[in-house]
Amino acid sequence: MKTILPLVIFENLRVMFMEKEYLETWMKRIMERFDRLESRITKPAEKERPRISGELLLDNQDLCFMLNCSKRTLQRYRTSGLLPCKRISQKTYYLESDVLAFIQENIHKPKQARNDDRSECRDKTCFGFAE
Repeated sequence: MKTILPLVIFENLRVMFMEKEYLETWMKRIMERFDRLESRITKPAEKERPRISGELLLDNQDLCFMLNCSKRTLQRYRTSGLLPCKRISQKTYYLESDVLAFIQENIHKPKQARNDDRSECRDKTCFGFAE
């Protein structure tokens, strides 16, 4: 004897009856499809990380995410000489060792100590203005 299960279709609020085996077959196919989709989503292709003589290179996006700062802040660090970089194919990369050294040198400085260098230029003469 075949078991018939009710299946509610919400569009018209009507009840449709299906055989249990038919329903199980369809559910199995749907679950297999979900499994295939999940495997595509959870296993994205790992991008190949560039390296120079075995050392990992980080790009602007990686560093912005790591340091929680903007691209403009990274540019400021580069131009001031605090953070050395490499340019490869018009893209900026940072050596992992340089980034770690930068973090160790600058991350634990209190804000006041970082601003002390600018405190002597607070008067207008430092900016080229005369009173």
